[in-house]
Amino acid sequence: MSDLYKSFSFCGIKFININTPNISGTINIIKKNGLFVFPSGPGLANLKINSKYHLALKNSEYVFLDSGFFVLLLNLFKKVSCQKFSGYKFLKILFYQIKKKKINNLFLVDPSIKLSLSYRKYIKKKLKINCNYYIAPKYKKVEDKILLKKISILKPKIILINIGGGVQEILGHYLKKNLNYKPTIICTGAAIAYFTKDQASINNFIDRIYLGWLVRIFYKPKIFLPRYLSAFKLFFLVLNNNVITKN
Repeated sequence: MSDLYKSFSFCGIKFININTPNISGTINIIKKNGLFVFPSGPGLANLKINSKYHLALKNSEYVFLDSGFFVLLLNLFKKVSCQKFSGYKFLKILFYQIKKKKINNLFLVDPSIKLSLSYRKYIKKKLKINCNYYIAPKYKKVEDKILLKKISILKPKIILINIGGGVQEILGHYLKKNLNYKPTIICTGAAIAYFTKDQASINNFIDRIYLGWLVRIFYKPKIFLPRYLSAFKLFFLVLNNNVITKN
């Protein structure tokens, strides 16, 4: 196991615990192919009733600790020394790497035309690249042959899925299983919207003290308050399941 991170298993999911904020080390992870996911507290709270979501996480190569609530529960009740590594922090490092290495084969999967335009304008301005994109429909069943065909033709190195949590991971897993090559598939949801200001802005301090969720509640209380209240079910999931640590 790398000096940069260690792993532990919870409910059959191998989580990555980043040990250091070392940028170069994190970049080495980003260079790898596979499915990268950042499950939220509300998403993890529903593991037992959302089998497709659970399966997607179990089959992801890199599952990061994006939920501050989950991290606190693990530290308090399972004596697992771990720290949050958010999708927001990951994207900062990814964008740095894309700009530095002039990586131009980036593909976006976006939730709407309006947000897609905002994301692509930001990427063009800050990263100096154009990228291909796809507007995801409102999935009833997460299978998308049109998207699959488009990606299979273009073969982007990095696929950035920016749709809602709970769906994006299932879509990422679907692409991983069915694509005819092995790209880097990153499911960071609305994290990109913090950069474009389409979400309430957070900074490194807010992210470090696990209060990004509170900022989102103040920004859109009708949407995010019920969502984060549902995450309290995670308390019982952590209490009732074992954590298997690995050195």
